[in-house]
Amino acid sequence: MERMKNLAYYNGKITAIEDMMIPANDRGFYFGDGIYEVAMVFNGKIFALEDHLDRMESSAALVRIDLPAPKEEIGKLLVELIEKVDSPHQFLYWQITRGTSPRNHLFPDAKAVASNLYVYSKPWKGVEISDEYRLLSVEDTRFLHCNIKTLNLLPNVMAAQKAKEAGCNEAIFVRDGYVTEGSHSNISIIKNGMFITHPLDHLILPGTEQKHMLRYCEELGIPVEERAFTLEEMAKADEIIVSSTSHPSMRAMELDGEDVGMKNPEIVAKLREKYMQEIGM
Repeated sequence: MERMKNLAYYNGKITAIEDMMIPANDRGFYFGDGIYEVAMVFNGKIFALEDHLDRMESSAALVRIDLPAPKEEIGKLLVELIEKVDSPHQFLYWQITRGTSPRNHLFPDAKAVASNLYVYSKPWKGVEISDEYRLLSVEDTRFLHCNIKTLNLLPNVMAAQKAKEAGCNEAIFVRDGYVTEGSHSNISIIKNGMFITHPLDHLILPGTEQKHMLRYCEELGIPVEERAFTLEEMAKADEIIVSSTSHPSMRAMELDGEDVGMKNPEIVAKLREKYMQEIGM
């Protein structure tokens, strides 16, 4: 089988990413009316695929989008697609929108208009882990459905750009004095040997890597608290860990221009070792 440099898929059509054409009437274009997922491929295997499929199913149900196929079939398709890309490590993205129909705020008839599935996968450099992350706090003005992995990411985009222009790697959302999450990550802290992370509610996205770190803590005997913490508490933490699918364990050294964290490398090393063992690297 001849492999491709990268791959895009849309409702059965496969091309290179740069050649893929998507109808302008796809509701993702007009309204951001869809949900998405990102997973990493290591050594030809999609890491934590079941977790991503479960979250996909949950997000779709919360916005009342019918999946284009059972989640198991979507999983099989994703596995088939990554095998066509000429790289053992890949960045895999897929989204599901409410279908293609003339612009109208109301849902189209689900019996007449099927949802759309778009997938792309491209080579990835492998695991990214850093001890030099710089963070910028910003007010969290997003809507109150952050637990849905929706395509509506403009506030996240604006926050991420603001962080970049300030010489930082990530923006940290703060709502009523409490840290919620990053513009494209979850935020956890370590204080006095305790791993502390925001509870799973409507204010944050249920991150797959956050879920894995909670399991790692249980396996390692590291105590856990799932609760909201303040920006001031984060600034005084022994460690600040920024986690996402593509950046599993970034260690923050600066917050709003001040030195922070970097006081418990032992626990961080244990969590990272667990991750590396799990992905087989």
